[in-house]
Amino acid sequence: MPSHWDAVLAFLVAMAFATLLTPLSARVARRVGAVAEPKERGLAKTATPQLGGIAILAGALLASAIWMPGSFHLPHVAHSGPGLGPLVRTWWIIAGACLIAVVGAIDDARELRPFTKLLGQIAAAVLAVHGGVVVKDVTLPFIGSFQFPNAGPALTVVWLVGLMNVVNFSDGIDGLAAGVCTIDGAAFAIIAFSLHVPAAGVLAALTAGASLGFLFHNFHPASVFMGDSGANLLGYLLATVAVIGSVKTNAVVALIVPLVILAVPFLDTGFVVAKRLKYRRKPWSADANHFHHRFARIGFSQRKTVAYLYAWTALLAGVAIALRFVPYHHHHPSYYRTGWLLVMLAIGLIAVIASVYLVYVLEILKFRNIRVFQLRRADPDTGEREVVAQVQREIETGEFERVHPQ
Repeated sequence: MPSHWDAVLAFLVAMAFATLLTPLSARVARRVGAVAEPKERGLAKTATPQLGGIAILAGALLASAIWMPGSFHLPHVAHSGPGLGPLVRTWWIIAGACLIAVVGAIDDARELRPFTKLLGQIAAAVLAVHGGVVVKDVTLPFIGSFQFPNAGPALTVVWLVGLMNVVNFSDGIDGLAAGVCTIDGAAFAIIAFSLHVPAAGVLAALTAGASLGFLFHNFHPASVFMGDSGANLLGYLLATVAVIGSVKTNAVVALIVPLVILAVPFLDTGFVVAKRLKYRRKPWSADANHFHHRFARIGFSQRKTVAYLYAWTALLAGVAIALRFVPYHHHHPSYYRTGWLLVMLAIGLIAVIASVYLVYVLEILKFRNIRVFQLRRADPDTGEREVVAQVQREIETGEFERVHPQ
């Protein structure tokens, strides 16, 4: 089975190969017309080639061919009976990765209909499930194990498709999706090795490496975008790693770990979709209400925006790693060590406070103070109540002009 050094080498090779091939993918994108034009809701100022996902795929494929085993068994779970754990066949996972990258590349060049893209995502997820990426039970802290042997394949497809779209939705500013996936992939690699799933650790590491290699060209000002080919691919790979690297291990933190690691893109997508539903818009319709859009409207530069979101992602990834390594419980999921549990709760509280600060203080309070000042200056005769009411409407709807701090 792969070792920690295999993961490090896979990370480095995937990073180097993606770095070298990204400029080539940009040239191909220009030739086939896969170029993103500036949009009103976007933050890009110039036409930018896409298809960076093809370079990410190439880096991942090379590292997988060298360091990923053709198949591997997951750790044995006691309640599953004697013998080895479930078998995972790597090349079915790789086939799904290739399929979703190709579907995304076609969409980058020709803009497929949403239903067609969804079918491609489902097909890629089905290939992964056929290869053994199936959740049949999860273990929750304080509660115990839940088993769903019959619904497992369908739930896994929903998870894979959902995370593809979550990463795709968050890919709206230079360097954000690639940086977040680099951090998340590294966190998953650490946790997978700790749970004795080294193959999943290597897959997570090479995903992080390919993301980082692309990020060298994608950090603001970006010379190339990953496009749907990259966003869907990274979402697919991270979702697969989450299943085989933690959820299927029967660890106490099995389901909590991926949800914490991926909390930033999940929260971003959740807020945006909830707002669209509230105002009776299609959940998949594009708008400018993502975290990065809202940070930009309160005066943050693109680099400052991604720096805050990177820091938030790293903080939550650290919490997930602490959940795995802080010895706050015995092997039985309902028996906890009081002292270490308090330490873990303190770490979680710090993460919650930091998250509230980022979302509420930076986004809402700063915007409110600046906007109130601007409205008063624009029309000094407007009453205090009217100013406050207008600012509150803008905060609730997310629809307002960019503000410029004084």
